[in-house]
Amino acid sequence: MGKYFGTDGFRGEANVNLTADHAFAIGRFLGWYYGEKKRRTGIADEVRVVIGKDTRRSSYMFEYSLVGGLVASGADAYLLHVTTTPSVAYVTRIDSFDCGIMISASHNPYYDNGIKLINSNGEKMEDEVIDLVEQYLDGCVHVFDEDFTTLPYAHKQKIGCTVDFIAGRNRYIGYLISLGLYSFRGVKVGLDCANGSAWSIAKAVFDALGATTYVINAEPNGTNINTGAGSTHIEVLQNFVREKGLDIGFAYDGDADRCLCVDEKGNILTGDHIMYICARYMKERNELRNDTVVATVMSNLGLFKALGELGLSCAKTAVGDKYVYEYMSSNGCRLGGEQSGHIIFSKYATTGDGILTSLKIMEVMLAKKKKASELSVGFTFYPQVLYNFRVSDKKAAMEDADVLAAVAKANESLGDSGRVLLRASGTEPVIRLMLEAESEEVCKHYADGIIAVLREKQLIS
Repeated sequence: MGKYFGTDGFRGEANVNLTADHAFAIGRFLGWYYGEKKRRTGIADEVRVVIGKDTRRSSYMFEYSLVGGLVASGADAYLLHVTTTPSVAYVTRIDSFDCGIMISASHNPYYDNGIKLINSNGEKMEDEVIDLVEQYLDGCVHVFDEDFTTLPYAHKQKIGCTVDFIAGRNRYIGYLISLGLYSFRGVKVGLDCANGSAWSIAKAVFDALGATTYVINAEPNGTNINTGAGSTHIEVLQNFVREKGLDIGFAYDGDADRCLCVDEKGNILTGDHIMYICARYMKERNELRNDTVVATVMSNLGLFKALGELGLSCAKTAVGDKYVYEYMSSNGCRLGGEQSGHIIFSKYATTGDGILTSLKIMEVMLAKKKKASELSVGFTFYPQVLYNFRVSDKKAAMEDADVLAAVAKANESLGDSGRVLLRASGTEPVIRLMLEAESEEVCKHYADGIIAVLREKQLIS
């Protein structure tokens, strides 16, 4: 992770940690950098950058600031307006843009925001380019064998322009509809759009495929994104599915790159459940290359055991769909994701895509002619307890010898019946303590010991 950019972009409270000046500077650098690369290789084409945003009030400010920087450097900015992160990745790749930018803080509260950079292949931006952006934000960037403290402005006809590109978002919607292999007619589906990016897309896709669609939290006002809604408040959808007697429900986060599912009984299907369901289905159809699923170290112990019983391997990466995709891309894997609902189907997308994930679950349910509650039979979810602690120094907490010793002792005591994982968040000043065991009581017993050490060392309050 860099100084500004974490595992999922440059994120912080709007105009506190992430300001309009930051956005303008990022636009200035990207517009100039890609233009200079083309100039030095004899390519005369204009630089084209596509931008999407979620429904936060501050997203407009960051959009205009990014556009100002881009066009000042000679790039043309194509605006998708409110859309999902995966749609930006799709359009960037399909329409040969130099890069894409998504303005979103994902599942964070409305007053936070973020800037995610996407390369021309529709993947998370390379670390080398992120490093250059950070250097420029700090006042001096070393690139093309030179040091630049200021960048030239474009003049006259070289100044960039903006293009209303809602057609790109519509093309993405059409792409999702094309992936529906079965009619959804007669299926009652609930969608929780988190008052975020999915609000104007998800229903259109499900309606087009014939579902009887019930939607909640699709009235964004700039300050209600993720507020008591979406995948971070799955209990809302659980109650909705039960009350309406729906067959299945899907909950998205703010930028709709993740999805959690609720079966007809109101039970949660986490990202781990979804990976298990899809892995088994894909294996039956010889669609799972290398017989391998890619998960993170935070996935449930039950997933690893259940996949093993199917004769499948499970590769483990660091937390972040960026790392999941990198492993998938390097090893030719078709399915990977996170327990939080970032699921990547590499045949169809380069990022986690919540709506696509919904469509794949619908495909399994309809192909196998089973209820949603029957899809995950064979997967036992181990009780899992997760604690989040805000800290002033993540490094100090993660490297304290006494804390590490307490974690190691707990893991040794649990053996094969559970595990303890302590990790730093890649997007917030937070450390996360996760425990798995055969019961919540066992989890809490070992958690209490580790938390006591953290407090004794004054690493948490």
